[in-house]
Order: sequence, then C-alpha cells, then structure tokens
Amino acid sequence: MSLRKINTVLAAAFILFILWFGTEYILSPETTAPGYGLPSWPSGDGDGFLIIKGIRDVVLALVLGILLVTGHRRALGWVLLVEALAAYGDMTNVLAHHGSVATALGVHCLTATLMVVNGLLIMHETRNVAAAPETPAPQPA
Repeated sequence: MSLRKINTVLAAAFILFILWFGTEYILSPETTAPGYGLPSWPSGDGDGFLIIKGIRDVVLALVLGILLVTGHRRALGWVLLVEALAAYGDMTNVLAHHGSVATALGVHCLTATLMVVNGLLIMHETRNVAAAPETPAPQPA
C-alpha cells in the first residue's frame, strides 16, 4: 500500500472519529462527558458547555474532511498538525485538574500524537510536489 493511501485512510479515520465524538457530545453530553477524563463535573446544568466541545470537534472534523475531499493534501497535513493542539490541550486540561492520567495519555495524548504523525507523513508525501520548480512558459520566437 502506498504512503498516500495509508495517509488517506488515517486522515479519514481521524475525521470519522472526531466527527463521531463531537456528535456524541452534542446529542448526549451527560453520557459522553465522563469519558473525557476529568474527576468531577460541575453541579447543575452544564450541558451547554459540553455541547460547545461537541461543536468544536464537529467543526475540526469538517475542516479536515473538506481538505481531504478537495485534494488539498499539503493543507491537510498542516491542519492536522495544528488541530493536534486541541487534543494536547484536552490532555493538559485533564492533567491540570487532577483527572484520569490514563485517559489524558491514552485518549487525548495518543490521539494528538497520531494526528501529528499523520500530518507529518502527509507533509512528507507532498514535499516534492511543493518543492518542484515551476516550468517557465515557452517564449515565442
């Protein structure tokens, strides 16, 4: 299997995973939230704040999906690298609030790191295309 196909499958898997997870936060925040890794949740109605996380995840997935579908592979690589910061931020949030270290590292950090690897692989795949010099147009005689 070519590097391009592997990268495409990995990117599609991330898109589907992030889209699914975000949709779960929007549709059922109270049952999805405990898997985030924080030790406790605020009392009262916090669903609105959890839905914000879901919307963020859905938007992140849609941006990746648009870049994948339209064939903007180099931009896809860059965006994977940048969007990994959201997952690293989630990991930092869980650890800073004395949440589950296993979830912080096993879910958030692993996801972010795999996104970085996929982004770097896509950047590697597209580096020759980006570095190729433009052929000058033929000049009339």
